Amino acid sequence: MSNNLASHNLVDVDFKEIIYELRPCLDTKGNAVDGLNNAWIFLNNPGQYNSYTTAAVKEIILAFRAASNDRSVVAVVFSAVGDKAFCTGGNTKEYAEYYSGRPLEYKQYMRLFNDMITSILHCDKPVICRVNGMRIAGGQEIGMACDFTISSDLAVFGQAGPRHGSAPDGGSTDFLHLFVGIERAMQSGILCEMWTAYEAKNIGLITDAIPVLKVDGEYVRNPLLVTDKWIDDSGDIIYGKRKSGEDYKSGKETLTNGDIDLTPLDDAVNKLATSLMYLMPDCTSKTLNSLRKKKLEHWDQNAQTNRDWLALNMMTEAKAGFRAFNEGPKGNREVDFIKLRKMLAEGHPWDDELLEAILPRK
Repeated sequence: MSNNLASHNLVDVDFKEIIYELRPCLDTKGNAVDGLNNAWIFLNNPGQYNSYTTAAVKEIILAFRAASNDRSVVAVVFSAVGDKAFCTGGNTKEYAEYYSGRPLEYKQYMRLFNDMITSILHCDKPVICRVNGMRIAGGQEIGMACDFTISSDLAVFGQAGPRHGSAPDGGSTDFLHLFVGIERAMQSGILCEMWTAYEAKNIGLITDAIPVLKVDGEYVRNPLLVTDKWIDDSGDIIYGKRKSGEDYKSGKETLTNGDIDLTPLDDAVNKLATSLMYLMPDCTSKTLNSLRKKKLEHWDQNAQTNRDWLALNMMTEAKAGFRAFNEGPKGNREVDFIKLRKMLAEGHPWDDELLEAILPRK
């Protein structure tokens, strides 16, 4: 058979902002399969909780296209470096220092962001989100664009937009409700309430949650969460919820004294990827594309108008929110919401006076 096959990549890329690796597929006995690979794409900005910069977004788009075009690739694993965060969304430092107050620039950035989401939803291969830590804001949205999610049970999931000057219009307002229902989507998208990994699994947001904390040589479930019973004395479901009081304090001590080892997470991801290998490739692709239509119907309807609004918002609430997060002291990175609402109720325009009045002080 001739190996003189055409390349359908747009460009050849030397990835610098992200990591792109081809790892051999494993058969059911754990042996490497010659000639078949999984493409592993890693966000590589752990110092800023794997937030994506403009440069990284460009590379993610090209990485998913490369994985789609690679005939040897069975599945794509989308993850990040470290054990603290999969992704916390866009790089707020870049937002605050470059895009703040520059709507036309941000509009061009949002075209790239939209293309990133679309590149995941249009990937010719199944996409597994390997969640190694918190998946928040835009990180939640790029994660939901994937087909499966296998998570560390130390991770948390949620949105942050209305708290920091944005709307979760990178996918959450489009298809979060398809995962969890309208009211839970409201709780996440508007109130910015977080879900633990077990809560996320129980409500259908993710495929599985894997213990990764090692204590005295044994893997234990997240000690900060209730995992020893399903309901409390009043009948409410409490499995996976965060502990409180002395139980939480004790769990924190266990977490501090333990070691995080992501080997079980990788094993679970590889097991799923192996299952995907033992399927007809075209039938798998057709099924993926048919199921993804539910997400794409909403995404395609709203992506462009959301982009326009998000760009204009960089003149008002996003400008304030991202500056507050970037410039505020630890523990005080939000605007003064009451003062903001009062000034707007009095008819005050969005100007520098208002902005300075509501920003946190160091």
